[in-house]
Amino acid sequence: MGNKTYLYKVISVAILCFFLISCGGKKVLPVAQYYEYDKDLPLQDTVSFVKSTIDYSLFYLKYRSVHDCEVRGLLTLPGNGKPPFPTVILMHGFGDSKTVDYIEVGNKYLLDAGYAVLRIDISNHGDRFKYDYDFDLTAGFKYWNRDIISQTVFDLRRAVDFIYTREELDHERIAYYGISLGGMIGTVFCSVEDRIKVPVIALAGGKLNLMFGKEAISENTKNYLSTIDPINFIDMISPRPLLMINAEYDDIVPPITSKLLFNAAKQPKEIIWYPAKHHDIPVEKAYQEGIRWFKKHL
Repeated sequence: MGNKTYLYKVISVAILCFFLISCGGKKVLPVAQYYEYDKDLPLQDTVSFVKSTIDYSLFYLKYRSVHDCEVRGLLTLPGNGKPPFPTVILMHGFGDSKTVDYIEVGNKYLLDAGYAVLRIDISNHGDRFKYDYDFDLTAGFKYWNRDIISQTVFDLRRAVDFIYTREELDHERIAYYGISLGGMIGTVFCSVEDRIKVPVIALAGGKLNLMFGKEAISENTKNYLSTIDPINFIDMISPRPLLMINAEYDDIVPPITSKLLFNAAKQPKEIIWYPAKHHDIPVEKAYQEGIRWFKKHL
């Protein structure tokens, strides 16, 4: 037994040494662990009735997230069908809110298809807006802006916790549809949150270091982006089915970054390209494709 124990220790040390050497002698923490949190933290949620029609019932909600942040959102339940409803978390893009026009369009399409819809504001957006700083990951308040992204990943994980408390929502059939910044944040979120069964990511890309010019491959840039670059996470979505929707002539998110992100994803996956710029994508068609994906896989 003594010889075997000694042999096991030697093998373990050899494996550790190989790992450290392969990482340049540095201990590497799996980046996904950054988004772990105390799941037993009280949500302190409140849900207020807003209105009801023959087509839907609308509720306003608040809950506590990580770092003691208050998240605000809307929950819409279909007027047809019986609970528990499959649920889609629907996220807006930069500078917008949970009630921007293209999100309202998506909300209606999803409701008509029989899904409950949960919408929250990205950190420092919509009802959560506090500071009018430029959103720039390369300059200015770049760490504050990075925190907007990472905080919203935590907020979305707590949104899933909220869904799990609701009897009218199907806890086993939760999907995600994120657009632009909501797509970038959503890629990270869906990668670390396996309770999301089917992600649809629209108008998002990876390899954010390409924004940094000469500093693109520096260690500082790599470390700075490690917790928010979708390309560091997207392979973790598999084996869940991923749909990406992008614009061939995107003037906000360079198409090459979307191609790199898609290439980094594992199967099953699909990508759809529209001959459009970022703000000209055919919204209705994009939602219909997302619903097709949900109907097939959720």
